[in-house]
Amino acid sequence: MKNIGSIIGFAIAGIFVMSVWGAFAEAYGIFGGWFAGLAIISIMWFMNHFLELVANEGAFVDMAAGIAVTGTLRDVFLNGPQAGIDSLPTLAFVAIGAVLAGVTAVAIEKMWAERDAAVSAKEDISA
Repeated sequence: MKNIGSIIGFAIAGIFVMSVWGAFAEAYGIFGGWFAGLAIISIMWFMNHFLELVANEGAFVDMAAGIAVTGTLRDVFLNGPQAGIDSLPTLAFVAIGAVLAGVTAVAIEKMWAERDAAVSAKEDISA
């Protein structure tokens, strides 16, 4: 049942992002886009994570993946399968960016762990 809650929660977030965000940005310019981003993402995060609608135990894949899938499939349903085919290069670059971000995050966490270990060792020696 948690997986169905996840699908629904991520789909609702995707629907709001894909329909409301652009309308706000178009009507009110950059400030409308910022307001929509703050309002939509904060409300959807509260619903999905704080109220625990989604099953996200220890996963790094979060609302962005659900929003991306919803947006891609929305265009496929509205414009046909060619829209999905046309989006493949973009999805490939997104995957490359995700891999680079993951590698960078691991490198930073390693660096922080080494720094913390060095600080702990220095404190042990001076104590």
